[in-house]
This record gives sequence, structure tokens and C-alpha cells, in this order.
Amino acid sequence: MSSINITVFRWAGEWGPFKVKIPCGECSLTKDVIQDTIENELDGIPVELDMRDWLSEWWKPLKKGGWHAPIVMVDGKIISQGRALNRGILTEAVIEAHANHASIEGNIVFGKENCPHCKRAKNYLEEASIPFKYYDVVKEPRALYEMLARVKPIIGAKTPVTVPQIWLDGQYIGGASELSERLKVQVHPNPDRGQCSLSPIAAS
Repeated sequence: MSSINITVFRWAGEWGPFKVKIPCGECSLTKDVIQDTIENELDGIPVELDMRDWLSEWWKPLKKGGWHAPIVMVDGKIISQGRALNRGILTEAVIEAHANHASIEGNIVFGKENCPHCKRAKNYLEEASIPFKYYDVVKEPRALYEMLARVKPIIGAKTPVTVPQIWLDGQYIGGASELSERLKVQVHPNPDRGQCSLSPIAAS
């Protein structure tokens, strides 16, 4: 599994007669945010942090549109510049890059607590004695970022993402209805949930 590269160009270094003499507080804060995010939200994802002196290499980030330190790049893409880094932006960018580097494995269900279709999907898997990992995308930001990064390329950027989103043996299935078809489960509409894709069509 290849590592995700995080590059930070901090306000430091020298170029010709110019030299940075005043430390950058936001650059130091950005580094602390990155290191703490790697240890927590990004735990388990291989990451390499590369700290660079902006003034000594100012032309490198400039090619990507970066001109104001601290400049933060994830796999060569600028995600922040000119201010202390927001850890949510970093988490989303790294997880998206990781999703492009590594395919999903095993049986996975992304859902949320108050979703009846998520409960159906979990029941189908439990009744079929299929072990799975369940991630709540409302309570776990990392799960939300990963679900979006993996689903959007499949369904298209303009298609709304709903839950559940399901993978079996690393293969994308879709939602609860697609799972029921895969497992050959007979679905009985529940009138208490109101009209939905599983509800019988009223006679005209």
C-alpha cells in the first residue's frame, strides 16, 4: 500500500539575498494539526509528511497555484494556503487520496442510525450469516469521507449519495434493495414507512 504524501511549504528558508528571520506561528500550528490528525482521524493510513522551506523552493508550489505559506499539498494537490490548516479539510483530502490508492476490502456497510434501509441491510446480512463492518457516517467523519470518495466515482458526481452503501468481498453492491437481490431475499413492503421504492403502487 503506497503512502499518501503531505507536503508543507512553511515560511522559512532563503533565496539570494533574502532570508526568513521571523518564525511563522501558523506554519508551526499547521504542522501540529497535521501530526495530531495523522495520529487520530488518519490512524492506519500510511502517510509521509514532508516539511519544506518556502523561500528556498518558492517556484515549486507556485506551479500548482501556491504562493502564500503555509502551503499544504496532498499528493501534489493544494488543499490549503495562507492560514492554519483545518483538520477536516486534511482528513477529507487524505482519505480521498487513500481511496484512489487502495481498493476497499471485505464486507462493508456505510449507514446511519435512523435509516430504516440501513437496518434492513444489516438484517439481511445477519440472517445470511455474513460478517460485516458497519460504519455510521453521521457519527464518524472519517467514514463519511471514505464513503463519498468511493461512491462518487461509481455513481457520478451529480448523483446524490444515500445510505446504506454496501460492499461484499470488496465489490460494490449499492443499497439495501440491491443487497436483497444479491442475497435473493424476498422483500415485504412496510406500510409504516410510507411510500418508498418497496411500497406497492396504489391502484389508479
